[in-house]
Amino acid sequence: MDVFFLGGPRPQRGVGVVAPFDFALDRELWRWVPDEVSLHLTRTPFVPVEVSLDLARLVSEHRTLGEAVRALSAVAPEVVAYACASGSFVDGIAGERAMCAAMTAAGALPSVTTSGALLEALAELRVRRVALVTPYTASVTRALEQYVAEAGVRVTGRAFMGLTRHIWRVPYREVVAMARRAVRPGSAEALFISCTNLATYDVIPQLEAELRIPVLSANQVTMWAALRRLGTRAVGPYQALLDEAARDWPSLPEGAHDPQNRQDPQNPQNPQNTQRTKEHGEGLT
Repeated sequence: MDVFFLGGPRPQRGVGVVAPFDFALDRELWRWVPDEVSLHLTRTPFVPVEVSLDLARLVSEHRTLGEAVRALSAVAPEVVAYACASGSFVDGIAGERAMCAAMTAAGALPSVTTSGALLEALAELRVRRVALVTPYTASVTRALEQYVAEAGVRVTGRAFMGLTRHIWRVPYREVVAMARRAVRPGSAEALFISCTNLATYDVIPQLEAELRIPVLSANQVTMWAALRRLGTRAVGPYQALLDEAARDWPSLPEGAHDPQNRQDPQNPQNPQNTQRTKEHGEGLT
């Protein structure tokens, strides 16, 4: 059969992605990427350490990043993204900037990190108050809070799970439950769901419709920022970061039910219910 009429494969633009060795959600990253862009993923070397501040520092060492970027340079990406939230916020804003500089020096190309992309997204949406959801332990969650606060953004609430492994196995229903615990009515201007190993793609539109604020996630902001540097846009279901039309929510009709049923005295979101369940990692700053 003569197949020359096909004309060959479509030209592709490349995004290099450096991910921790335990990253398990490659497919989720691809869902935000338009057809004309390819992802070229590489992983940091395995280390026998559970998810913690120590692991965050090990998978973000400049030497490790440099070697990964040099390996990616063989396929000539136009931008490189470090896809790990904790690894890029663990040493604060100065640490994140130093990581970008190290990656750029190793590959002579623009570089972004998940946590740098988060601050970029918060600035894009003009957010000064944010709620946080994480699968992390208390100490790692606290480091994220400090990173966000260093950027001048106030954390209004949080929910975390205390996990040290197998984060990619967390189902959507638990992500949604944490979001509902973290966001108090009228407090946060956005919600950030941290960790690139936590699946979020399908829950973002649902949560935005329910909470009526922009919902950001680690994988979402990483792909959004990397593709922005290519002059193209991330794709995905209706969500505020990707679509300006999704940034305005019509007011609820007078007398309409709260979509989160926060007036229910048994609901922990009720502002009159000040009881907090520490076993679920709830708390307010």
